[in-house]
Amino acid sequence: MNITSFLIYCFIVTFTPGPTNIVILSTAHNFGTKRAMEYAYGATIAFGLLLGISVMLNTVLIAMIPKILIVMQIIGSFYMLYLAYQIYKMDVSEAAEKQTATFVSGFLMQFVNPKVVLFTMTVIPSFVMPYYTAAPALAVFAAAITIIGFCAFVTWVLFGVMFKEFLKKYQKTVNIVMALFLVYSAILASGVVELIKR
Repeated sequence: MNITSFLIYCFIVTFTPGPTNIVILSTAHNFGTKRAMEYAYGATIAFGLLLGISVMLNTVLIAMIPKILIVMQIIGSFYMLYLAYQIYKMDVSEAAEKQTATFVSGFLMQFVNPKVVLFTMTVIPSFVMPYYTAAPALAVFAAAITIIGFCAFVTWVLFGVMFKEFLKKYQKTVNIVMALFLVYSAILASGVVELIKR
């Protein structure tokens, strides 16, 4: 397993701007740290729950359809390339939508956030399941990814306006670097490198 590629993918997807992170940023700026952390706790629990669902669903699918893992790796790789393109052309200067930042809204946001849903459904089969299939190992990886997600949310809370201003100032450079890292992760997750080595 390529831990570096796995970690790069997890950090880029969780730390880059998305609906949840933008709402956290806006909440920290407008309503303070306490309110933003309440939202982040709800988002983290939902994130972990979605990862748990992904582990169970993918374990069942692999038992029923052994070749599904290859399909999920391909889907995951294409999703990473799509995310790389979205990050490359992203404009973080747009204001986040005004919404009530509560634990429940943070929790529910994850289930309608396509970035999170697709990430949680592809990260485990793309990076972990080709190498680990035992339930304890999958649980450890799901917990580790959840912790990375929580760290990302807390980062957006702590940096608030300062982080937003940094992204505005160096937006294009940051977006290009993040997009290139995602392309690298997509190539490794696709299994193309292993095919070339054979």
